[in-house]
Amino acid sequence: MLLPQRGLSSKVLQDIDCKGFGPSMARRKNSSVFEDLFSIATMLPWWIGVALAVVAYALISSFAVMPEIDPLQPTAHIQQSMIYPLALYGQYIVPGLLLMGAAKSFYDRQKRKKLLSNVRDSSVPATEPLSLISWREFEMLVGQYFQEKGYRVHETGGAADGGVDLRLTASDYNTYLVQCKHWKAGKVPVNVVRELFGVMTAENAQGGFVVTSGQFTAEAQNFADKTNIKLIDGKLLVGSMKGRSTDEITQKTSKTAPSCPICNSSMVVRTARKGLNAGNQFYGCSRFPDCRGTRAYE
Repeated sequence: MLLPQRGLSSKVLQDIDCKGFGPSMARRKNSSVFEDLFSIATMLPWWIGVALAVVAYALISSFAVMPEIDPLQPTAHIQQSMIYPLALYGQYIVPGLLLMGAAKSFYDRQKRKKLLSNVRDSSVPATEPLSLISWREFEMLVGQYFQEKGYRVHETGGAADGGVDLRLTASDYNTYLVQCKHWKAGKVPVNVVRELFGVMTAENAQGGFVVTSGQFTAEAQNFADKTNIKLIDGKLLVGSMKGRSTDEITQKTSKTAPSCPICNSSMVVRTARKGLNAGNQFYGCSRFPDCRGTRAYE
């Protein structure tokens, strides 16, 4: 099961800080309004994208009317003349992008289900089903698995987001970060786990998962054991998908976090980064920095 965070030494924390996490991480590239619109539609259920396309067409087309000249309101005519050409083309472009995004959402959803079904129905041994798919399909497979476990899954794209491929939102609204490594040769090293831990610390995420189609080094496992990160190798992943694994990889912690003493919100486990208690664990309010309530981690 996913272990609760235990105290990391100051040396380990300093080692992590030296890796350049935080402001130096890769930032998202700038995107256009059209790209953002299409991207949003792909993340929504396909039927919502279709419904939005219908609403967008009805709304925008209402402005695609040739303005009439009113000598008593010349300013209104100028404004309408500026809106008219935008609405004339926008009434087709915006709904079209939403429909394309909805189509991709439907296609991706069916593909994710098929990938997971193929692994479950496969009769080949061990991790061979994972070696037959691409890295992109591996991410989709992992995302579908977590979705079926009750998480809300958001794909981030990995490289432009600090190495995080998936963001999971649990039923208690806590966030978990996932990094996928579709490695057919070699073992995932400790620096990959360090990178995810750095992002988790910066974003106050409750925990994280590193998922690989292969294996992890002993150093990576030792580091993960000191944090709230669960390492999932190919054998464990396939076994869990087929229902044969005795280890429930989505179990988060053995403890139930207490409520904040100030605002009564849920609390999350955090690691002190400065002062005399550096490296020690404590409960911090999930609404930080709006609320700074803390409790001792016992």
